[in-house]
Amino acid sequence: MTSTSDRMVARQRLVEEHVGCENRHDLDGIMGTFGAAARYDDEPWSAHYNGRDAVRGFYTDLLRAVPGLQIDVMRSHACAEAIVLEVIIRGRHLGAWRGLPATGASIELPLCGIYTFDDADRLAGERIYYDRATLLRQLGVFHEPDRAVGRVTTLLTHPLTFARVAARRIWPR
Repeated sequence: MTSTSDRMVARQRLVEEHVGCENRHDLDGIMGTFGAAARYDDEPWSAHYNGRDAVRGFYTDLLRAVPGLQIDVMRSHACAEAIVLEVIIRGRHLGAWRGLPATGASIELPLCGIYTFDDADRLAGERIYYDRATLLRQLGVFHEPDRAVGRVTTLLTHPLTFARVAARRIWPR
C-alpha cells in the first residue's frame, strides 16, 4: 500500500505535469492528467465544464484566445484532499474568448487554482479563482467608474442607473 506522503508527492508531480502541459500548450497532455470524470470550474464566470469533452473545449478555446499563455507558479500548498497553486497567468489576447473579439492586449493576472483528485489519483477537477474585473480592465473592456472614461462608459451603458442617482440627489429620502 502507498503511504500518504507518497500519494501526496505523486499528486504534486501530476499537478506539475499538468501546468507544464498548459505552458507547452499540449492539449492531449493536459487532458492526460485528468481522470475519467474531468471537471473544470472557472468561478469568476460561474462557468462549469463537466466531462472530458467539455473540459477539452474549455482548453481549446483558452489556448486559441491566448496562444502564448504562460503560467508561473508562485506558491504551492498541499493537503490530503487537494493541491492549491497560486500562479501568475501571462499572455496576449489574440483570439475570440467569451464573446470578446481579440483585443491584442497583454494580460498578467494572479490566479488561485484548486486541484482535486479521483480514486486513481488523476485530476478529478480544477477550480480557479481570480479577479474578473482585473482581467476585463487589462483587456480594455472595463473602466473604473471614478475615472473620466469610466464615467462616460457607465453613463452610456447604464442610463437608468444614472437617472436613479440623479433622482436621489433631487429628491432625497
